[in-house]
Amino acid sequence: MKAVRIHEYGGPEVLRYEDAPRPSMGEGDVLVRVYAAAINPVDWKIREGHMRANLRYALPLILGWDMSGVVDAVGPGASGLGVGDEVFARPDIARDGAYAEYMVVRAKELSKKPGSLDHVHAASVPLAALTAWQALVSAPAPYTSASLLKGQSVLVHGASGGVGSFAVQIAKLRGAHVIATTSPKNVDFVRDLGADEVVDYTSQRFEDVVHDVDAVFDTVGGDTQDRSWRVLARGGVLVSIVKPPPEDMAGKYGVRAGFLFLQPLTSQLDEIARAIDAGQIRPIVSDVLPLSDARRGHELSQAGHVRGKIVLRVR
Repeated sequence: MKAVRIHEYGGPEVLRYEDAPRPSMGEGDVLVRVYAAAINPVDWKIREGHMRANLRYALPLILGWDMSGVVDAVGPGASGLGVGDEVFARPDIARDGAYAEYMVVRAKELSKKPGSLDHVHAASVPLAALTAWQALVSAPAPYTSASLLKGQSVLVHGASGGVGSFAVQIAKLRGAHVIATTSPKNVDFVRDLGADEVVDYTSQRFEDVVHDVDAVFDTVGGDTQDRSWRVLARGGVLVSIVKPPPEDMAGKYGVRAGFLFLQPLTSQLDEIARAIDAGQIRPIVSDVLPLSDARRGHELSQAGHVRGKIVLRVR
């Protein structure tokens, strides 16, 4: 099969489009014929070797853990799926990924693809939508969620990105008042997603115009996170997916702090799929590239300011 692999850690130039052996199934596994794979920042962070301390991969490694495809074969002990089923997932990041014509995924990690989406758009959903869902609606222990309720308010940073664009829509689906930060070129785009108020961070400091919100969702980190404490109402919560917010700062402002690392729960992905098919939320795809052009996709992702997601078309 054709795949994009790395044989060493480094820049985009280490990505190789090449022939690779088709993976073998184990107990509880399903072989998926991959149709599309989305690119996420975690892909190039792993490519650069930043996560070697926690994830000890054997090289060569196939990257990409956001996919949509069709079940090609069902292994021993796998249940709930049949050959020909259209599926999507954010599979186990400790295994080989989806930049390939075939990949092996545990059956329990797969959900039925939304019928209203093609594979390219379906591949853009799992990682970003699940991250936004767990940050705003419900997070598995030991992580903290904003647990947004109808009528509450939330400030979403980086609202035009892959996670941020889903966060705006999911917050609106929960009945929240959504304030979003973005760049000038994306103001109208973020309003179209459902944001009630949009702050252009190049012309306004959000802390000057935003006050007493119930939650802040931080997808940016750094100085943006540091300045976010003062916009929260007492008893509010700051949830970050970039770096753990300091507990001493939370105590100083009388709020809660939470950090989230995505857990791929199929029950939540199933709920997201139903919301997509009901027309309540939609994925945003900015660029579609052939699998052989994965290097270009990584360069675009690392450059930042991508609207929605970048997707590799595998077949």
